[in-house]
Amino acid sequence: MTRLPEEFACYTRGIMGDALWNRFVEGMNAPPEVSIRLNPAKSSCFLPSQTIYDGVVPWCPQGCYMRNRPNFTFDPLLHAGVYYVQEAASMFIDEIIRQHIDSPVMALDLCAAPGGKSTLLRSSLPEGSLLVSNEPIRNRANVLMENMQKWGMTDSLVTNNFPKDFRKSRLLFDLILCDVPCSGEGMFRKDPVAADQWSPQHVEKCQLLQRDIVTEAWQCLRPGGKMIYSTCTFNTKENEENIRWMMSQFGADPLPLGLPSEWKVTGSLLKGFNAHVYRFIPGVTRGEGLFACVMRKPSDSEGQATPANKIRKTATSSLNMLWDGLPPHPVVKGRDKVPSHAMALHVAQDLSTYPLVSLDYTQAVHYLRRESLVLPPETPRGFVVVTFMGVPLGFAKNIGNRANNHYPESWKIKSTHIPDYEAILEPARPHIDGGHS
Repeated sequence: MTRLPEEFACYTRGIMGDALWNRFVEGMNAPPEVSIRLNPAKSSCFLPSQTIYDGVVPWCPQGCYMRNRPNFTFDPLLHAGVYYVQEAASMFIDEIIRQHIDSPVMALDLCAAPGGKSTLLRSSLPEGSLLVSNEPIRNRANVLMENMQKWGMTDSLVTNNFPKDFRKSRLLFDLILCDVPCSGEGMFRKDPVAADQWSPQHVEKCQLLQRDIVTEAWQCLRPGGKMIYSTCTFNTKENEENIRWMMSQFGADPLPLGLPSEWKVTGSLLKGFNAHVYRFIPGVTRGEGLFACVMRKPSDSEGQATPANKIRKTATSSLNMLWDGLPPHPVVKGRDKVPSHAMALHVAQDLSTYPLVSLDYTQAVHYLRRESLVLPPETPRGFVVVTFMGVPLGFAKNIGNRANNHYPESWKIKSTHIPDYEAILEPARPHIDGGHS
């Protein structure tokens, strides 16, 4: 049973009312939903299986519910970027993009780690868009970079900066996602620590931080541009009251979404507040907690975002850019041209100059643990791309009696356990399309 802090329960029951509160408590005491989202550049569709999969996420065609939680760590296709494990409600950003973005945009995900919404944006935005995925905290930015490299799509920069750095850069974007740090009430049933850390004082602190972030971000939004504001919390202070503040402070114009009633997405919980806001509540909608609102920046005429080439130039010179999202090149080290791991994962990378070596499941796990491999005797000497089920995992250098493993040290699986692959996902494998030329 999910433990709900007493002050949280008293406040939330007051804003929800008894009927909705009872459904919410029932949902919070049910097991959390498990869902994954396919990478359309690396896999095309699911093979149906009633054993594992449990339906498509309605607001995200690439998303799928699962009947239980497999041990994802030991699935090589996760590490290859074929799919991302993401909570279903968070995939709602896909629906927002499809309804409000119909041409290429310059986009900024300002608080992007660990990368769930950024990988979704990169898949959902129209072709020709540029996405800057940013995370202020360095160790979280490294995780973001890892996940964006695994996703493997071009035109996706990763930066490690504070919101004020973007304001100072004078870059302007068509679309900004502010998935702001929050009090985490929507994580209570998945993470008991979130409930232990909750307090009314923390809510107040989060509200002020969120307003600081939005104030900086709003100056980076072109006139007529759109901002998506989202949290994973239920209280109105971090949600409706912040939206009302943005409307008053900046003239933000909340935009409507047309949603089917069967999705059971809830509107505002703040009495007298009629702006277009959207809530996912466990027990009502199938997922964890989410609040989202799309707002347009007022303008007499449509402004212009900074061109992609200038964004890249400014990110290189004035921001702390960790990854430029372009197909990488080998690095010359002595007599060798050493390919970067990201080359194997990038969907726009031509790997035809490297031999491909298929690994079985046990070999693939050994590779992901960064252990040396023994490849078939006919394997050419030098760098090869090792694959699993036709999907590139990374590089190894075959020296004859063994192959040196070039999987990144910081990414490796640390567990020595190797489970039965059929116990993970094999009964319900997605159809694979490697996505490489």
